Amino acid sequence: MTSTQQRTPGTEAVEYRPGRWLALSVLVLAVLLVAVDATVLGLATPYISEDLKPSGNQLLWIGDVYSFVIAGLLVSMGSLGDRIGRKRLLLIGALAFGGVSVLNAYATTPEMMILARALLGVAGATLMPSTLALIRNLFHDPRERSLAVGIWGAMASAGTAVGPVVGGFLLEHFWWGSVFLINLPVMAVLVVVGYKLLPESKNPKPGPWDLISVVLSLVGMVSVVYAIKEAATHGPNGVAGATGVLGVVALVWFVRRQLTLPAPLLDMRLFRHRGFSGAVLADLLTILGLSGLVFFLSQFLQLVQGRRPFEAGLAELPAAVGAVVAGLVAGRVARRYSVRSVVALGLAAIGLALAALTVLSQSTGYPMLGAVLLMVGVGAGFSFTVTADVILSSVPKEQAGSASAVSETAYELGAALGIALLGSIVTGVYRDFTVPAGTPADVSSAAHESLGGAVEAVRGLPPHTAEPLLAAAQEAFVDGMRIAAGAGAAVLLATAIAAWFLLRGQKLEDGVERAEH
Repeated sequence: MTSTQQRTPGTEAVEYRPGRWLALSVLVLAVLLVAVDATVLGLATPYISEDLKPSGNQLLWIGDVYSFVIAGLLVSMGSLGDRIGRKRLLLIGALAFGGVSVLNAYATTPEMMILARALLGVAGATLMPSTLALIRNLFHDPRERSLAVGIWGAMASAGTAVGPVVGGFLLEHFWWGSVFLINLPVMAVLVVVGYKLLPESKNPKPGPWDLISVVLSLVGMVSVVYAIKEAATHGPNGVAGATGVLGVVALVWFVRRQLTLPAPLLDMRLFRHRGFSGAVLADLLTILGLSGLVFFLSQFLQLVQGRRPFEAGLAELPAAVGAVVAGLVAGRVARRYSVRSVVALGLAAIGLALAALTVLSQSTGYPMLGAVLLMVGVGAGFSFTVTADVILSSVPKEQAGSASAVSETAYELGAALGIALLGSIVTGVYRDFTVPAGTPADVSSAAHESLGGAVEAVRGLPPHTAEPLLAAAQEAFVDGMRIAAGAGAAVLLATAIAAWFLLRGQKLEDGVERAEH
């Protein structure tokens, strides 16, 4: 592919690759797909349960192993892309993602489904850091790159909202495997167009890929995330404690090893840059405050307000609309004002939106919910786009894959922490509700497990018992959501204050970079 150079007075020549915007469309396809796949399984879970008959523990693994593997391998895969080439890793990952999606769709046993989800996580871990790193090398003009990052972030946000809509439509018309088969045509386009349009980029002096570091990173992240989820689901116990200690020891060993290696898997010196560290911390805490709410809001719309899956998915679209619009203008706004003001105000907007949900009730109308979701989307679009731009511009291009992987790891860890910590609040409040007198013991036990369990349990009961039991369960669930929303609001507002100080003086690049050949 040939490229053109333009020079403006007082600047170095900048390389403008023809076809770069079409190439970007290929990259955002991959991002959209991974984001959709992360959310669509929740809707399909009841159908998978009915067909494959997994145990409760197996069902948890089906839901969690994808995020476990992605969290554990992101740093390793980002570093591998820096070494063997980000385009090569992206295309290999896309082929693998498509192939393993077929295995997911036609899984016939719970064990096969768990394995398929784990392999999908391996493939997914190659896609996210590769896409953001390739943007760093496709767009040498910082203003163009800010817009490209905004589009990338907007599609990632849109994917989480589009997932329930697409999944709801497919599940109402086809069998549950269809939610995985939609990956195939998208991946086919990605591979064919990406092969022709994407430029290859990698670290010219990468050093060896340290397998010990890879294992330490995988063991550390998976153990920590598992321990958090185990403690949230079953309370603090020996398994969660031992696994958590193992994870912390592995991560400490990983960090110490990186500081001694001549070519580390992850250059820990990146964290000396205040802007980089501040942006990563802001991402982690923002997702922590948001993820628990998003996780339970879908259940609220369906199990409390009685919406169908497709209708519930449509109801969540304002968040995607807000994120897309804000992401497209975030770079321009950050240059006109400042990075810290855009990020801090975006986080504060999310915090205030979550605070509004502390008055949530079963009869809350959609205008309020829609306004809250729109405000969350706008705040997230501004914040995530600018922090992603800060992270990319804080490091040399040779380390773009590793830096992108750190950003994505913060996202995955924040999601795990949010669902675990805020989820434990909802679950703790929910399980304390009082069942009506005369409720059978087995029905009471099932109803106290989850709101979904309560909805299933009351189906065989007479109306005079079923209606008050379900009403009590729904009220307890909403009480838990209100408290969790308050906790999430506190986290977001505290993060907004921290970002104001940590990102002080941070600016987005405004000139052009020297073109490399």
